Amino acid sequence: MKTFTSIAALKAAIGQTLGPSDWLLIDQERVQAFALTTDDPQWIHLDSERARRESPYRQTVAHGYLTLSLIPGLLRQIFALEGAKLRINYGLNRVRFPAPVLVPSRVRLQAVINEVTEFAGGVQVVFDVRFDNDRQEKPVCVAQIISRLVVGEE
Repeated sequence: MKTFTSIAALKAAIGQTLGPSDWLLIDQERVQAFALTTDDPQWIHLDSERARRESPYRQTVAHGYLTLSLIPGLLRQIFALEGAKLRINYGLNRVRFPAPVLVPSRVRLQAVINEVTEFAGGVQVVFDVRFDNDRQEKPVCVAQIISRLVVGEE
């Protein structure tokens, strides 16, 4: 965990790599819960037997958007700004899924601080993030994320 004591310290860290986070298990139960939540029941995610027969991966794979949804929690493991009372997911750029998340497997997150911009009441941070997987060398997700942190008095 890297905790920045000020916005100035955060600005000085542009280009710095944060992490990696802890490994997080992506198992079939998590994939099924995500499919139910997002109404995305494609067989490649849920049907192990069919995936074994028909999928190019020969097993189920996690949804790409499941991987993206893990960013806020894993980012909290590797980054904090003292005095920030709220984090807002502001947006994403250049999202790619170079390799599938095979089920089961584990993922972890690294982030590079790309840009830091102050706004009234807070700071916007652009991170270049990368998800690694314990079963393959290629990253399973790369993206640029934009977070807004509200700072100030409680």
